[in-house]
Amino acid sequence: MVQDLVKKKIAAAIRTEKDFSTALKSEVDVIFLLHSNIMGIEKSIKEIHDAGKHVLVHVDFAEGVGKDKAGIEFLASLGVDGVLTTRTNIVRLAKDTGLIAVQRFFLVDSHSLNTSVESIRISKPDIIELMPGIVTKKIREFSQIVDTPIVAGGIIETEEEVRAALEAGADIVSTGESSLWSLEV
Repeated sequence: MVQDLVKKKIAAAIRTEKDFSTALKSEVDVIFLLHSNIMGIEKSIKEIHDAGKHVLVHVDFAEGVGKDKAGIEFLASLGVDGVLTTRTNIVRLAKDTGLIAVQRFFLVDSHSLNTSVESIRISKPDIIELMPGIVTKKIREFSQIVDTPIVAGGIIETEEEVRAALEAGADIVSTGESSLWSLEV
């Protein structure tokens, strides 16, 4: 399943209803629901799957969904393909439940790099997301250190930034810029 997610090199990172509708019609295979809530998530998952796309929910921001085993099992029962999180314990719960686990890391200095690598070794996520995605130097460094697919996400707004992230070693780019969702890379 992880290999299916990284086939296409662009994922739609969704925050608004307008972006949601645009993403459903786009060429992306994967939609990251960055903000969702318990009242509408089941409908969103169904619409995404009906459009032939995979859906990953950012569980840290899923309102009304517990950040615990029951919350992860609830998302799995709704049919999500995976979760995004910054939390190591959520990665473990997702993997134990059979969901794809994407662990997000914010790289701001060398300390965050070192703690991220240690966290990856402990949690063993299926995919890691390095943010902001325009830090190609660190993407290259991670791609040489860890044997885990990498998503570059955050502040990616141009075709040049997409290409730079991919050339640096990212396997997929996550962007909220709908004009990039049909980019051929």
